[in-house]
Parts: sequence; C-alpha cells; structure tokens
Amino acid sequence: MIEALLEYEFIRYSFVSGLIAGLIAPLIGTFIVIRRLSLIADALSHVTLGGITFGVYLSSMIGMTINPLITGIIFSVMGALGIERLRTVYRHYQELAIPIIMSFGVALSVLFLSLADGFNQDLFGYLFGSISAVSSVDLILISVIGVIVLIFIYLMYKEMFLVSFDEEYANVMNINKWIHFMFIIVVALVISASMRIVGILLVSALMTLPVASAMRVTSSFRQLMFTSVIFGEVAVIVGLFMSFHLDISPGGTIVLVSLAILAATIILDRIGVKKRGEPIDSV
Repeated sequence: MIEALLEYEFIRYSFVSGLIAGLIAPLIGTFIVIRRLSLIADALSHVTLGGITFGVYLSSMIGMTINPLITGIIFSVMGALGIERLRTVYRHYQELAIPIIMSFGVALSVLFLSLADGFNQDLFGYLFGSISAVSSVDLILISVIGVIVLIFIYLMYKEMFLVSFDEEYANVMNINKWIHFMFIIVVALVISASMRIVGILLVSALMTLPVASAMRVTSSFRQLMFTSVIFGEVAVIVGLFMSFHLDISPGGTIVLVSLAILAATIILDRIGVKKRGEPIDSV
C-alpha cells in the first residue's frame, strides 16, 4: 500500500481522510460515551443515510451529479436539530427523541432507495466504506469538518466537561442547552465526515469502540481522550491496509480491528494491568 500511496491520488485521499476520521470520531465519541448518548450516533447515521439516498435519487432525477456527501451532511444536521427539538417536547422522556429520529432516517432511506431503483456501487461505498471513492472535494469537506471539530473541543472543552459530568450544575449555570445544541451539531458533522471511509452503517463503531477500549486502561478523562484517539488511528491505519490488500470494503476491517483492540484491553484489565492516573472524572 505504501507504493500505492505514492502513486495514486485516490489512495492518498482515502488515507488522509481516514486519519482525520480516526482523530475526530473517537475524540467526540469520548463525550458521547461519558454522557451515555451512544445511540445518538446510530440515529444520526440513519438520517445521514437518508440524505445520501436522497442525493443519489436527486442526481438521477435532474440528470446532474450531486455529491451525496453534501446532502448527507444537510440531513445529518437536520436530524441533530430534530433530536434537540424532540428532547424539549418530551422533557421527562428525552431518550424517545433518538428512536423517533432513527425511524425517520430509516424510512427516508427506504423511500429514496426505492425511488432511485435500488443500490448502485457508489451507494454501496457509502454504506460500508470505500478506499477508492474519496474525491478531492470529499477530502476538502472532511478536512473542514475536522478543523471545526478541533476548534469546538478546544474552545468548549471546560463547558463540555461540566455538562458531561455534572449536568444539573450546568443547568443552573444556564450553559447546558446551548452546549448540547452545538455538541449534537458537531456529532452530525463527524458522522458525515467519517462515513466515506468507515461506511454509514458502521460509523458509530468508530466513535464508540476506541473509547470503550480506552476506558479499560485509563483512569482520567484526558487520558481517555488521548488513548481513544490512538486506538482510533491504529484501527483506521491497520484497517485500511487490510482493506487494500484483501480488496474489501474498509468499514468492516476497521471495525474488526477496533473490536480486536477492545478484546485485548479487556484481557489486559482482567489479568491485572493497573490503570494509572487520576479518577476518570478529573479534568
């Protein structure tokens, strides 16, 4: 694959996109897992799939190519706004917002998929990832999203930490509403950025599995974030190499590597490898 990286642009695009996804997905996934909102990633991924199928359908209707990544981002952000709105409607049953939006995304996907006369190769790549489908436009969009995510975490780290570990106090300080609103938009962007490599049906795994692995070998929040990113990058790099040499979709190999890392950390934890650092709820 190293020779291919030097020779083919699309391989370089995929590799760089994978590195960005391996950074931002576990990074934002840390906050998702700590806040026990892991299913939000699944809900938004299904809405994003609806946006992708809509883009494919619209392209076939108007006879002009529309980048499904753009329509996927739009639908993902709209889904995030929908979840936030439903959380205010069902104040005492806020978790209902997630299955409602997930059902909506699945319904849209089936509808537009039927109208677009079923699967095509490009849509298959969006579902399960593709090492050859990342264009220069995709890379630019993914890079912009990566910068947005890093800026958001840098500027809002203390507020996000407070909301994650002491939501009641965050409510008293009147920061919970807006932080959660911005956070869920960022989650939607991360899902859109990662789907080209991992695939929309597996993108939530890249956001949660590295975090689950890191939780077995770390004890402070900063360690958790840092180790999650390392595990995410390892999974992406090894998964892409396996995908290239086996000529299969990268989504499955990346997730399998993530699961192998998780199994290894569980074994290390079981045999008595000690966690080092401060408690997990320390800044």
